[in-house]
Amino acid sequence: MVIMGYGRCLSFIFHFKSSLKQISNCYRFFSATPEWEPVVGLEIHAQIQSSSKLFSGADTNFQTPTNRSVALFDAAFPGTLPVLNRRCVEAGTLTALALSCDLNQVSTFDRKHYFYSDLPAGYQITQHRFPLAQNGLLNFIVYKGGSDSRLYEKTSQIHQIQLEQDSGRSLHDEIRSLVDLNRAGLPLMELVFKPDLSDGEEAAALVKELILVLTRLGTCSCKMEEGALRVDANVSVHRRNSPLGTRTEIKNIGAIRAVANAVDYEIDRQIRVLQCGKEVVNETRSWDAERMRTVPMRDKEEKQDYRYMPEPNLPPLHLRLTNDQPMHSNMVDVTQLINKVPESPFQMRVRFQKDYGLSLLQAVRLVSEDMLLPLFFNAMNMKQDRDAVILTDLLLNDVLSYFNEDDSCNVVFKADDMGTITDMMKDGVISKSIARIILKELSQSPALSAKEVMEKNNLSLICDPAIIERLCRSVTQENANMLKKHLAGKKDSTKVLETKVWKKSEGRANMNLVKEWFKTNYPFSKK
Repeated sequence: MVIMGYGRCLSFIFHFKSSLKQISNCYRFFSATPEWEPVVGLEIHAQIQSSSKLFSGADTNFQTPTNRSVALFDAAFPGTLPVLNRRCVEAGTLTALALSCDLNQVSTFDRKHYFYSDLPAGYQITQHRFPLAQNGLLNFIVYKGGSDSRLYEKTSQIHQIQLEQDSGRSLHDEIRSLVDLNRAGLPLMELVFKPDLSDGEEAAALVKELILVLTRLGTCSCKMEEGALRVDANVSVHRRNSPLGTRTEIKNIGAIRAVANAVDYEIDRQIRVLQCGKEVVNETRSWDAERMRTVPMRDKEEKQDYRYMPEPNLPPLHLRLTNDQPMHSNMVDVTQLINKVPESPFQMRVRFQKDYGLSLLQAVRLVSEDMLLPLFFNAMNMKQDRDAVILTDLLLNDVLSYFNEDDSCNVVFKADDMGTITDMMKDGVISKSIARIILKELSQSPALSAKEVMEKNNLSLICDPAIIERLCRSVTQENANMLKKHLAGKKDSTKVLETKVWKKSEGRANMNLVKEWFKTNYPFSKK
């Protein structure tokens, strides 16, 4: 009996290991097959930048102590009524215009019923049936890294933009649950995108672009660390040329990198589930940033009935879309807001490439840096034929590092100095290394100009042929063995000799003249 039991035990272990191996192989299969097609759609909640809430006069300051920014309406006291915040309607309308949406002349508010401890009224006021705007577009740039790194343009369609109030915040510990109603009633724009993305990098790129749009409009601070922008991602996978698969929703993702990681993990997880012969469950999941995985929150097998009904205490919201419409005091005039829509980041990138000759990568990086754009525009406006490519390279690779290192924003660079340095580099008066020396001096002595720094420290390039020859001959005499290798045609040796000349001149030698001197006086062997 003992021997038989031991044998059965060995058999069980063998089969168990075999099963684990099959599962392991199954889980690794995703990375080796192109047969699966992911589908990703985002729903983004952006807190409208307003001093008061959507339907009450309570303030929206993030730093307010717990339960101090709560009006009677926010706490759902009986008899209190909502009063729509005009600023929020204007912000939502401006956002819709910037995203090329179709504005609805009349939109309405609905009650979305569900019970949760931080929703005192038992319903949320939102726009479900007739939202503020529909059918918009967001163009953005996606960067894919790795061995086949590439930049490409992508467009995502916007299904609708709706105004709604936020719920409160629940705080849980091992003993009790507490509720903070400071967030209850905060004004939100919900932007519902169509499921036209294919992976986490595209989702993260969309969020980055939307942040650029909203911050430049001034309609949302987009401070994700404060909950001002939250992302829900709907993810599904299916075999190519087959019906769409069961989707899951990842709720309340609070960082751009987390959007990419959460979506990519969920795509991978669903493929592994399907490859192993199982079914994806329609459920809500959350992103666990510590364990880098999505985890279940609740299932959606039974569709929740929110019992939408018209909000009886709010009249329909009217917009004045054209000049021939009559204007009333309780309407938002869209014809005036159109003039406030700035150039979009996408349009700016296209213009930078067309008008200034920047590469797509340079345009993408420059448009994303709000601190650099004023310097760029002012420097270019001072001189129309200024080399924008040199200026952009200087700003992105050198000036930006000073801004990033200085949290107190004490470093100040003037557009006139940026233009002067750019012109001197183009004319061969200074090198890139000298430009960096000048920038360092300017960061410490902002009262000086770029020319004053150059003259004070004698930083102009050495272009005198006699001095260049003296430097080169000195280096060749000190490095006879390296010179022999150079004459034998070893290019690395040539670069070493040129670098030694550059160091000997303290970075001031005109390297074009140095290279020409070696080419003339010590040409490669033709053997």
